[in-house]
Amino acid sequence: MFDIDEFIIAVFLVVDSYLTPLLQLHPPRRKGAAPALSDSEVLTLEIVGEFLGHHDDAKIWRYFRQHGQAWFPGLSDRTSFVRQATHLWHYKQLLQQQLLQALGAGQSDLYRVDGFPMPVCGFKRAPQAKVFAGLASYGRSATKLGTFYGFRGHLLINAQGLIMGMSVTPAHVDERDVVPELVGHLQGLLLGDKGYIREILSEDLATQQLTLLTPQRRNMKAYHPQWNRTVSRHRQLVETVIGHLCHWFDMEHIRARDLWHLTSRVARKVLAHTVMSYLNHLKGRPYLRFEDLIKA
Repeated sequence: MFDIDEFIIAVFLVVDSYLTPLLQLHPPRRKGAAPALSDSEVLTLEIVGEFLGHHDDAKIWRYFRQHGQAWFPGLSDRTSFVRQATHLWHYKQLLQQQLLQALGAGQSDLYRVDGFPMPVCGFKRAPQAKVFAGLASYGRSATKLGTFYGFRGHLLINAQGLIMGMSVTPAHVDERDVVPELVGHLQGLLLGDKGYIREILSEDLATQQLTLLTPQRRNMKAYHPQWNRTVSRHRQLVETVIGHLCHWFDMEHIRARDLWHLTSRVARKVLAHTVMSYLNHLKGRPYLRFEDLIKA
């Protein structure tokens, strides 16, 4: 476990050690004077802020202006911080992939896929909503939301619960259509719920030696209650990770007004989840044990 100061240092060291080579390989394009904060500092602020429960740019900036000025003396006006953080969206994705490689995430042969709703606004306000007009859409959720207006998150994890892929689509998009994009060239077993049943999808995945396993519907010849219970039990890990993203990192609430900022914030939350797993790995703890990572 870390105290808060150790936690900030640990996150910075992880970020800086993997980000510095990326910045050398892919230098960011900038105009004008160099920013007061380094890119590693900005990502550290975002990741620590997310983990501490500050889920939008203003709250992260405000928290560290009040409590982290000694650690980050270059943190000045909010606009500069937000702009720099958003410009780093692609580096967040690259950094997360670097951490996955360091953790050996690609050596798994068991994966889980699932989706979750990301509403833009309340259902009653949807007809008047102007944010993401033409991009968001209506969709159905198996949760208490029912029909909602917004986007749908599509998540792929490996056997340890590490996030291998994340995609955001309009809510009406069939989750089965997103699977090929998520899995890439992975091989092994892929567990999904009944919503992923589609013969042509299973056949296409089989060509890359990836076997899709789902519970069976009652009207299917292969239906067997024990099989359904077994698959459902092994799928629970992806529900745990979705729970982390939605409740720990507030992924299901969209606090953006355009795709650029939305992309950056989704990348930030996925990166924060992976950094926490990486820190747990360094401590010899289970990857998904977030509850007591910081001392009370």
